[in-house]
Amino acid sequence: MNNEAEKTDNKHSKFQWFLVTVFIPAIFTVVVATIVLTISDINIFTKAKEVGVKIPYISALLEEPKSRQSENVNQQKEKVADLEVRIADQQSEIDAMEGLLDEKDETIQRNDLEKQQLETEINQLRQQQDVNKREYKDIIKTYETMSPKKSAPIITAMNDEDAVGILANMNTDTLAAVMEQMPPSDAARLMKQLTEKVENQQR
Repeated sequence: MNNEAEKTDNKHSKFQWFLVTVFIPAIFTVVVATIVLTISDINIFTKAKEVGVKIPYISALLEEPKSRQSENVNQQKEKVADLEVRIADQQSEIDAMEGLLDEKDETIQRNDLEKQQLETEINQLRQQQDVNKREYKDIIKTYETMSPKKSAPIITAMNDEDAVGILANMNTDTLAAVMEQMPPSDAARLMKQLTEKVENQQR
């Protein structure tokens, strides 16, 4: 029992000796040095890093984060470059689509303009057609109001197409009276063409 107690006392005395002679003085020295260096405006961490770089193993530990940072920076640069390329490609696609859209808009505008021009021309033609119809009816009325004896020679002197056109628009009684005043050969020829025209219109 006494031996064990002595061993325990020796252990405690060695530990106490270590604390008193080594650990506590070391802590005290570090604290005092830190205070002095801080008052002297010296950054102890920077100095420690400078000293550590000169020591092989410690310098490797200190330089490792730099290499990692460099790798991270390079990776970020690559990502940025990749994103810039993608953005440029997307912008090119957008520009191309906008170009197609502009072309389609121009085509639509041209088609609308052509459509408006055609509609204007059609309206003008219809108006002219109405005028021509009215004038034609007036001409027919003129021949109808003339005596058959006077109108027959005039109609016979026309080309067959115009003559048949006028005869086709006369009322039945006036047509019969005019035909009676024509030479038989002219009357037969015009009547045949008039009949063919009426038949073609009915088909």
